[in-house]
Amino acid sequence: MENNFLIKVQKAFQERDLNTLKKLAVPTHREQNKKENYTSVLMLSCHNIKHLIKIPTLEADCIMLNLEDGVSAEDKPFALVLCAIFLTQYKKIDKKLVVRVNALDEGGYEEIAYLNQFMPDAIRVPKIRFVAEVNKISLLIHDDIEIHLSIETKQAWRYLTELKSTKQVKAFYLGVLDLFADMKIPHSSIDINNPTMMYILSHFLVTCKSIDVKPVGFVYQDFKDLDTFRKYIELEKSMGYNTKACISPAQVSLVNKIFIDNEEEITRAKTIVKLFEMHKKRGI
Repeated sequence: MENNFLIKVQKAFQERDLNTLKKLAVPTHREQNKKENYTSVLMLSCHNIKHLIKIPTLEADCIMLNLEDGVSAEDKPFALVLCAIFLTQYKKIDKKLVVRVNALDEGGYEEIAYLNQFMPDAIRVPKIRFVAEVNKISLLIHDDIEIHLSIETKQAWRYLTELKSTKQVKAFYLGVLDLFADMKIPHSSIDINNPTMMYILSHFLVTCKSIDVKPVGFVYQDFKDLDTFRKYIELEKSMGYNTKACISPAQVSLVNKIFIDNEEEITRAKTIVKLFEMHKKRGI
């Protein structure tokens, strides 16, 4: 991003000049990042310019540009336009850029329609409930923009397979806290040794795999407790997950280390099998 342009953006934001920010948000061509093998998904709130500037240098291979939780009501209009501005600046980047909009009945539809012209790699929709909502979203965006859904309502859980109603639906994010609250399951059940938690993790994974949707592991809120976070990553890795949502750089580093090591193991195993088959054909 050019310094002069960045200075204009920062000045307009500091002065709470939304009209000037909107003029700086000019749609331009973006090269969509279509990669599906991303491992770490890092949440960044779009009202924090310092974080948005650092995107190219971050370790995470997927960046969640957040407009929802963590962005105050008064900051939401600014966050939306800043999100659009930074999308125009990152025309081609090796990180997948996904925008988490607000709930559909809280301005989400309008945000999706606005962001469509700026071509994020994907739109993530929180608190999805019904297939009709997914179909309406699909009509609002370009065919090349992926639809990612947060599974955090009892209706979404009930209609999990049906929510893959269009080829644009590529990923589901497990929102354990909201999902348990909506189902009136106590948050104390969110424990690595709790059978309900194990069922939720396994059912979510297998269902996603069965409909060719990428399952993204839930956010672990206590970002300072890396020991427990590591246990969850190792558990999810053993179950078959290879992607995890994160809220801190330390979480990202841990996810990448454990999951990417796993990918290396898989590659090594495939190589061994291939060599074995070659030797078998040769009668060795």
